[in-house]
Amino acid sequence: MNINFTLISQALAFSIFIWFTVRYVWPPLLGAIESRQKTIADGLAAGERGKHDLELASQRSTEVLKEAKQRAAEIIVQAEKRASEIVDNAKVAAKEEGDRILIGAKADIEHEMFSAKETLRQHTADLAVAGAAKILRREVDAKTHADLLADIEEDLK
Repeated sequence: MNINFTLISQALAFSIFIWFTVRYVWPPLLGAIESRQKTIADGLAAGERGKHDLELASQRSTEVLKEAKQRAAEIIVQAEKRASEIVDNAKVAAKEEGDRILIGAKADIEHEMFSAKETLRQHTADLAVAGAAKILRREVDAKTHADLLADIEEDLK
């Protein structure tokens, strides 16, 4: 009988232990386990989101870098174009200035030539008058006088 009573009392003690464990110990353990699982799942999800965000940020930074390089290349092309335009404008301005100076120099030369011709004509006329005065003092020959005046007239032209 002791074996039956012992077996029943052990079964009853075990049943009370299981009931106590299920009633008071198991719920906090399940809560802690579920809380830990939730924390781990949230951490993994956050890690995945972080990884995805990192990939997106990496792609965006690559795109921004490409855009920056493209913009820099465009700026360089525009700067080179502007520099070329400035050089061309400077060449045109220099050519115009050179032409203006050349025209001014030619005008000065023409003026000087005209002035020199006028001075030469004046001297020639003075020499002709002096020569005529000497001729008239020496002889009064109409043919010689006319020839001399014709020569002087030819020289003046």
